[in-house]
Amino acid sequence: MTSPRGALPIASSKAVPLVLGSESPRRKALLAQVGIIPDAVLGAAIDESIHKNEAPKTYGLRLANAKASVVARQWNGVPAVILAADTVVACGRRILPKAETGKAVRDCLELLSGRNHVVLTAVACRAPDGKIRTRIVSTRVALQRLSEVDIESYVRCNEGLGKAGGYAIQGRAEIFVRRLSGSYSNVVGLPLRETISLLRASGYPC
Repeated sequence: MTSPRGALPIASSKAVPLVLGSESPRRKALLAQVGIIPDAVLGAAIDESIHKNEAPKTYGLRLANAKASVVARQWNGVPAVILAADTVVACGRRILPKAETGKAVRDCLELLSGRNHVVLTAVACRAPDGKIRTRIVSTRVALQRLSEVDIESYVRCNEGLGKAGGYAIQGRAEIFVRRLSGSYSNVVGLPLRETISLLRASGYPC
């Protein structure tokens, strides 16, 4: 099997290769949790700007589809199943950013403190014949009211950097969660039950 420059090849005995269109270690770990090891991992560099008045679900699905299409163009190996996803944290209709600075982490946590918010993950799965199937999964999360000490301590640990909404539920931030309704793996970055369903529908034997 050949793969494009930049891909991380992994040996597989599956008849249909699986290309993960995400360099997120969390998504790779979630797949490994259910015994799925991608044959290759490719990042999908796309414009993630939010369109004017774009709803969170529309935004997530648009990005997941775009990632799957970009990775399909990059992949030059044998026909494969391509899996891509995008996770969005929304407070009402407001889409929170991926926090790239400590200030952004702080701003996100101050907004989410003591409030409910929704974590949406859009999953796009491209079959070898080019057909793209999508699913979007929503999980409602309630954080406890956070003190200034809570927030500053979390900012200093740097765990929220690069995370949608400025926190990682699989890390220290789990102690802030007062209630969660829906899929936990969805909040981490990939809803496993729905992803397995999409992979099977797209011809990947799992």
